[in-house]
Amino acid sequence: MKAVLQRVLKAAVTVDSRVVGEIGPGIAVLFCAEAGDSDDEARRFAHKVAKMRIFSDENGKTNLDINQISGEILAISQFTLAAQWTKGNRPGFSHAEAPERAKFLYDLFCETLRDDGIPVQTGIFAAEMKVDLINDGPFTIVMDSRDT
Repeated sequence: MKAVLQRVLKAAVTVDSRVVGEIGPGIAVLFCAEAGDSDDEARRFAHKVAKMRIFSDENGKTNLDINQISGEILAISQFTLAAQWTKGNRPGFSHAEAPERAKFLYDLFCETLRDDGIPVQTGIFAAEMKVDLINDGPFTIVMDSRDT
């Protein structure tokens, strides 16, 4: 499982010229389920994102999590994070989870965040999306379950 977190001032995702998800201050998450990922990993990723202290306190230190700033999350599915890019010039995506299972894990990730009290907006799974955001910092974190 992989996720790219970007601390944002605002973010939106558009499908067919229609905004389908939009947030103010918070985190834009690009989420990718890879072959063999478990339900527990999706829940663990969500809980970790919910508790990630990436927002500044009154002293400018990154000590606050998303709930402490009353922030929101825009979660976007992105299978291309599973790209195999080391051989040749055309990336392969065979490490990405099968679409039906990937959607289940994406939905589980989003629902777990909501259960943690975080307002979550989403894109549309497997749709061609346009993402617009203002990265705050910039502050970007890459999460990979294979790193643990």
